[in-house]
Amino acid sequence: MPTLEQQLRGLTAPAECFAREDDGSIRCWACGHCCLIREGRSGVCKVRFVEGGTLHVPFGYTAGIAVDPIEKKPFFHVFPGCDALSFGMLGCDYHCSYCQNWLTSQTLRDETAGVHPRPVTAERIVDLAVSRGAPIVVSTYNEPLITAEWSHAVFERAREAGLRCGYVSNGNATPEVLDYLRPVMDLYKVDLKSFDKKAYAQLGGKLSTVLDSIGQIAARGFWLEIVTLVVPEFNDSDTELTRIAEFIAGISRDIPWHVTAFHSDYQMADRRNTTAGDLKRAWEIGRAAGLKFVYCGNRPGQTEGLENTRCPSCGATLIERWGFNVTSNRLRDGKCSECGEGIAGVWR
Repeated sequence: MPTLEQQLRGLTAPAECFAREDDGSIRCWACGHCCLIREGRSGVCKVRFVEGGTLHVPFGYTAGIAVDPIEKKPFFHVFPGCDALSFGMLGCDYHCSYCQNWLTSQTLRDETAGVHPRPVTAERIVDLAVSRGAPIVVSTYNEPLITAEWSHAVFERAREAGLRCGYVSNGNATPEVLDYLRPVMDLYKVDLKSFDKKAYAQLGGKLSTVLDSIGQIAARGFWLEIVTLVVPEFNDSDTELTRIAEFIAGISRDIPWHVTAFHSDYQMADRRNTTAGDLKRAWEIGRAAGLKFVYCGNRPGQTEGLENTRCPSCGATLIERWGFNVTSNRLRDGKCSECGEGIAGVWR
């Protein structure tokens, strides 16, 4: 039986997200690492590699596919209560020690990880979304930027079927890949993991690249929501949470900020789990920074209604949630049913 690496090398296509250097080497710009990849080598992600002078990239498979609530991504200001068809591949350009999807993201980097790929066509993914009544298709589970060509192919078909398309991403993007994706993609959720350069370096990324990408995502008109997994003794100080909230507010006070609960996982089992009290404190910091929409996640029913969407003008509760379930929706054509205030989002 072929090894996992051999299987993945058989499920590729020529890249579109690259530039060729004068010496013949290839500069990949699918993610913010912008790897210079020479013959016989792979990028940081380990799934984009050069062979025979061609950059080969993941294509034509999934490592996971499911239909679940759009709130699970989480997108709270996109088609509330609707399903999303989620699909993912293998590999990542980060190596987060607390990754909850490490079995797929750390493939070829951690020998204990490794979910086998299942060949599929873009048409089949879209047909499944349509048959299940899911109006949204989302690339998730691993870092979608490193498989940009495949998601682009899927999203092209999805747009033809009238579906919305989005990423659940670490935000380690480049201007070039955002321009490549924008014609076929509407939604972008970014994990802003910290506001500390050293902490980002521990995860395999650069804070400055992510902050720049967030600004560029917003400027290009993607609908943007941001998540911070609140990890005790890693990014949960008042100072750091305030810097994150103020940065987001500086781009737009309408960007929803999700502060979600960490549980010990993978290689980070030395921390306590995030409490509801931790999330409430982060919520208060976000609101004090001027953000209109701050949400507590992963603690259903424990945060005194801080999962709900409220009108920033009159305070009326417009969308009530219990975890990933919408229990009531009082929005009217994207406006507050009480005072008529427009609520930022992508509404049906």
